[in-house]
Amino acid sequence: MAAETPEITLHTYFRSSCSARVRMALNLKKLPYTPVYIHLLKNEHSSPSYATVNPSGAVPTITFTSSSDKTDTFVLTQSIAILEYLEETFPAPEYRALLPSSPVDRARVRQLCNIIACDVQPVTNLRILRDVKAFATAAGRDAEAAGVEWQQKYMDAGLAAYETVLTEGKTAGKYSVGDEITMADLCLLPAVDAAERFGVDVAGRFPAVERVRRALEEVDEVVRGGWRAQGDTPAEFRC
Repeated sequence: MAAETPEITLHTYFRSSCSARVRMALNLKKLPYTPVYIHLLKNEHSSPSYATVNPSGAVPTITFTSSSDKTDTFVLTQSIAILEYLEETFPAPEYRALLPSSPVDRARVRQLCNIIACDVQPVTNLRILRDVKAFATAAGRDAEAAGVEWQQKYMDAGLAAYETVLTEGKTAGKYSVGDEITMADLCLLPAVDAAERFGVDVAGRFPAVERVRRALEEVDEVVRGGWRAQGDTPAEFRC
């Protein structure tokens, strides 16, 4: 008898790359969830009420509630921890695997995840971008130009490292590690979207990354988890 599937709630924002990772994973594992939209530009993540849910004041936050006992809940933050939990709690073969079976390949997936999740996203997120613009203004520089320059520098560097692992490490198949979608791909695609938003020439500079990106954009579950397809995506950005 299959284990009870909990009710899942996800606090998310359409343009949050960390939220996108989790949305895509839930879709790929065919786990239904209820989104709760947190508008980062309106600072809803900084509200006292949300701090009781996520003390880091960030998205995503995922909540698992027992279908039979509504008092039995588990709340988890940090997208990589959430991805690992989903993989362990909803494993193959009943659910789609997001980590390969080989220890070497699993390590490569985690390496690629960390290039994005540790080296790129933290220094290019909205909170840091706001600080960069404030420091630029205080130094008499154009804040918008400084923000774009900052984003391009760190996004380009991170994708260059990712590209090197794909090519010199020879990990890539159809996707980042082999021919099945892994957690690495779920980290990569939102990072590519963000890089292009700030003017990084992904297709021109990173052909292996671009090839993986194109393959991912053919997968319905991935597209439905992307930033253009969310309930809080403004109409002008919808796909």
